[in-house]
Amino acid sequence: MFILDWLRTGVSWVLVQFHTLLSNFMDPNSGWTWAFSIVGLVIVIRILLIPLFVKQIKAQRNLQIIQPQMKEIQKKYAGDKERQSKEMMKLYKETGTNPLASCLPILLQAPIFFALFSVLQGIAMLQPEGVFNWEKYEPLMYNAHDASIWGVPLYGTFLNASEVAVDGFSPTATKILASILIVLMSGTTFLTQRQLIVKNTAPGNPMVRQQKILLYVFPIVFAVGGINFPIGVLIYWFTTNLWTMGQQFWVIRNNPQPGTPAFEALESRKNAKLIRKGGVITDVEVTDIVSVTPERVQPKRTSKSKRSPNKKKS
Repeated sequence: MFILDWLRTGVSWVLVQFHTLLSNFMDPNSGWTWAFSIVGLVIVIRILLIPLFVKQIKAQRNLQIIQPQMKEIQKKYAGDKERQSKEMMKLYKETGTNPLASCLPILLQAPIFFALFSVLQGIAMLQPEGVFNWEKYEPLMYNAHDASIWGVPLYGTFLNASEVAVDGFSPTATKILASILIVLMSGTTFLTQRQLIVKNTAPGNPMVRQQKILLYVFPIVFAVGGINFPIGVLIYWFTTNLWTMGQQFWVIRNNPQPGTPAFEALESRKNAKLIRKGGVITDVEVTDIVSVTPERVQPKRTSKSKRSPNKKKS
């Protein structure tokens, strides 16, 4: 498939460039150098996806704004699913809302995921993929094949851990590291979804039910599928989950959707700043403090004799 071939080339090229850069101050034969190259790949991909993330935020806000109209349509055409669907599509079109935009970042990462999976599988089988087909970079494929982290190769999987023994690696260490990364990958997926539901979803939102289903479905899918993911892929997905958590935390804290717990928390923080006066917190706003502060009275000048009433007269 042309697109997947193009992605394999792009993914492997980024890995090689980061490996070359990191080799200036890290051991080029170490698995850690390749692991941090995968982290570098995540950073590049997530930076490229920032415009889509912005669209995702806008889509979520639009869905939040049109919730009352969506409820009205669902109630009005409760017995006519076809008409209900048409009216929903009409509403989306009129308001410029794309309900699928919130899924774009994760959907667009799927081909990259498969491309990385394919590249690592090629390394495992010593069948070059992407730029490892180029004569210039072919030696790096053997370098990556022999590199390891705690005796675990980047192409090792939990399910096929016994196969790494052929190359002199530890099957037990492979299963342990794969298990830890699977738990971390699934756990961060759960926490990311929960953060979104608890902090940035308004009560009564009809999409909460779907989000709660995904809250448990995604971690289970990753946990089950993770037993066949290479260590390098598990590192990639765990790292991208950490990026998502941090990025989402910043957005929810600083630009939450109206009517959500995060929005109320933001308003509370704004109000708290208004009630600070000279480092002392009071129960009134700064404007009230200014209005009740007594006017300073300029002291009147008095004569020298009046300033020293107790002085004895000569």
